[in-house]
Amino acid sequence: MPAYGTTAKVDVFCKAWRDAEAIMIGAGAGMSASAGLVYDGPRFESNFADFVSAYGYHDMYTAGFYPYPTLEEKWAYWSRHIFLNRYEGEIKEPYATLLDMVQGRDYFVLTTNVDHCFQRTGFDKRRLFYTQGDYGLWQCSRPCHASTYDNEATVRKMVAEQSGMKVPSDLVPYCPKCGAPMAMNLRADNTFVQDAGWDAARGHYDDFVEVTKGKRILLLELGVGGNTPAIIKYPFWRLALENPAATYVCINKGEAYAPEEIGQRAICLDGDIAEILVLAQKGI
Repeated sequence: MPAYGTTAKVDVFCKAWRDAEAIMIGAGAGMSASAGLVYDGPRFESNFADFVSAYGYHDMYTAGFYPYPTLEEKWAYWSRHIFLNRYEGEIKEPYATLLDMVQGRDYFVLTTNVDHCFQRTGFDKRRLFYTQGDYGLWQCSRPCHASTYDNEATVRKMVAEQSGMKVPSDLVPYCPKCGAPMAMNLRADNTFVQDAGWDAARGHYDDFVEVTKGKRILLLELGVGGNTPAIIKYPFWRLALENPAATYVCINKGEAYAPEEIGQRAICLDGDIAEILVLAQKGI
């Protein structure tokens, strides 16, 4: 028997998908991990061998919080990190499979991922809400104002021109208004900037929740762990509990579960997201 569960469970998932009037997708880090965007192991070690040798850390998450001695070194690391996870290469499964599955459907995507894989794959940006930021944006580190700035052109130059684990000093980004160093637009503390684009996306999400109340909605949770359950997992459970017509589906490797209160309307599939979605795609 496959690790993700019985064929019957996949069939039930497919039927719920076909019957749904609307689909809410909640995606966490496991979604991108299934696509190969892992933050440790050979992918990290091969792209950051010099940093690993110098500092001995073993994953991108730890490396991102390291107190680098200079801004030139900080942005040497971060430019590689951004390029690798935001701009480089084609996005693989399971994103393309899911995009095919939602064609012609009323859907919305809520995600804590900051790699922009959904939009890069072709999902409608008006149906996406990136709650935790975007690797492709910078903000003032203070912050002195609520705006963000596209970083692609500068990041590509940083990657191309860095040497000795440092970027040229003239590429270090500073706030155009107050002169403070720029920072990543990632939610880490209360300095996170929620700009006009973030506010608009939040509005689209709230509207979708409102107009789908009482409808046969399929709440599809993909690869959401326990780090930030209040953003996707708990709201999905609440929506399922409040709406007797809702179906909750959790696909997660090693963490597929649901509370007893919605157990009769929950489908939990333990396994690789990409593999399960390919199976489901054939049945919808």
